[in-house]
Amino acid sequence: MPPYKPTRKEIHEAYGKKVPDLIARDLRVLFCGINPGLYSGAAGHHFARPGNRFWRVLFAAGFTRRLLSPFEEHELLDMGYGITNLVERATAGAGELSRGELIEGAEKLALKVREFSPRHVAFLGIQAYRLAFNRPGAAAGRQKEKLGGAAVWVLPSPSGLNAYYRFEDMVRYYRELRIEAERKE
Repeated sequence: MPPYKPTRKEIHEAYGKKVPDLIARDLRVLFCGINPGLYSGAAGHHFARPGNRFWRVLFAAGFTRRLLSPFEEHELLDMGYGITNLVERATAGAGELSRGELIEGAEKLALKVREFSPRHVAFLGIQAYRLAFNRPGAAAGRQKEKLGGAAVWVLPSPSGLNAYYRFEDMVRYYRELRIEAERKE
């Protein structure tokens, strides 16, 4: 049970709110969501909505030794992982974002990656990645290109709205990233 559950009013009023980046220099992986949902905007933590599978997938893929809650997100930094978003503002769904916002977010992300130098950047949303980086044929997995020196991964969105990927399939993609990120470079 989370220590704080936003009210319906707080969730409704979260439009446009930002969830601060969870970032540090030289991370193994910087996870990049599309944008915060309203629940996350109200709670002030990444992937906070109870139906979001991010925390369960991380645990099942071996990134964490136990299932973390969104309210424990800062523990990821000690493990070498961080979280950011392509677009900072909270919305009810990624469908509310314009292509221009995604492209602008990609440009800002590139600057962030150059500044913080993560080894891997993992985009959590295939369609958003395709639009933001003009890569219409991109598929899940490691990409050929790099971003600011970081290896680029495109992974299925953990959103509960993404019914296209089964939990087991998501875990497989995330596990591939974890194995690669744990290798010495």
